[in-house]
Amino acid sequence: MPKSAKAKALEPVPPPLPEPLAVPVTDSHTHLDMQDTTVEDALAKAAEVGVTRVVQIGCDPERARWAVKTAAEHEAVWAAVALHPNEAPRLDAEGPGVLDAALDEIAELAERHEVRALGETGLDYFRTGPEGVAAQQRSFRRHIEIAKALDKALVIHDRDAHDDVLRILREEGAPRRTVFHCFSGDVAMAEVCAAEGYFMSFAGNVTFGSAQPLRDALAAAPPELLLVETDAPFLTPTPFRGRPNAPYLIPVTLRAMAQVKGLTETELARHVAANTVRAFG
Repeated sequence: MPKSAKAKALEPVPPPLPEPLAVPVTDSHTHLDMQDTTVEDALAKAAEVGVTRVVQIGCDPERARWAVKTAAEHEAVWAAVALHPNEAPRLDAEGPGVLDAALDEIAELAERHEVRALGETGLDYFRTGPEGVAAQQRSFRRHIEIAKALDKALVIHDRDAHDDVLRILREEGAPRRTVFHCFSGDVAMAEVCAAEGYFMSFAGNVTFGSAQPLRDALAAAPPELLLVETDAPFLTPTPFRGRPNAPYLIPVTLRAMAQVKGLTETELARHVAANTVRAFG
C-alpha cells in the first residue's frame, strides 16, 4: 500500500554520505534484506565511499536462501548462512525434527561457493529464556561442526552469553577462522579472543556515549584481528543514531575506531581490508 505524504514525512531521513575512505574496506556484517532500498542502490552508495563489498547475513532458511541468491547475482556480495540463535528454540518448539531439518538445509546451502561463512550463529540469552538454552547450544554446536567440515568462517552472535560461547568453542574446537560479530565483550574477553586468534568485528554501537567499556575492549584488541560492520539497518553510529543504518556509513564507524586505536583511518582501513580477506576470502 502506498505511504501517505504524512507517513513519509515522519520517516527518519537517511544520513548523508560520509567522506570516502582512501583504502576500500568490506562491511563484514549487514542485512540488505531488512533495509529500505534495493541491493543495487545499497551497493552503489557503499562503493561511493570506499565500501566495496558486503557480507550479507542469512539468519533463517528463507533469508539464507536469499543471501546465496543475492551473492550469486552480485560480485560485491559475499553470503553467510545460519540459524540465528533465537531461531533455534522457535524451530525446536514446532515439533520433532524441525530444527534438525533446518540445520540440514543450512549445511547444504553452506556448500555453495558464494557462501563464505556460517553465521550468524551462537547464543543469545537476552531474548531467549532458560527454556531455549538447550536448543540454542545444540544449534551452535552443529554450526561449528559444519564450518569446520567445510573450512569456512564462523560468525558468532553473542549476547549475554560470553562464558558459554567461549566454553562451547573450547569444547568443540573452534573453526580455523572465527569472527565475533558486533563484539560486545570487555577488555578481558578481548584478550581471550586475541589469544585464540578470533576476529573481533565492531559496529556502530562503539560510538555510543554509553559504550566506554566497548571502546576499552577495542583499545585492547590487536589491529590484525579487527573487522568493521554495520549490522544494518541496526546500530547506526553517532551522530546519526535513530536514523536508518546502511553499508555506506562504515566510514563513520571506522574513523571512530581509528581514534580509539590511535591509528590513522588509512592505517586501520589497511588492517581491516587484509583481515577481512583472511577471515572470509
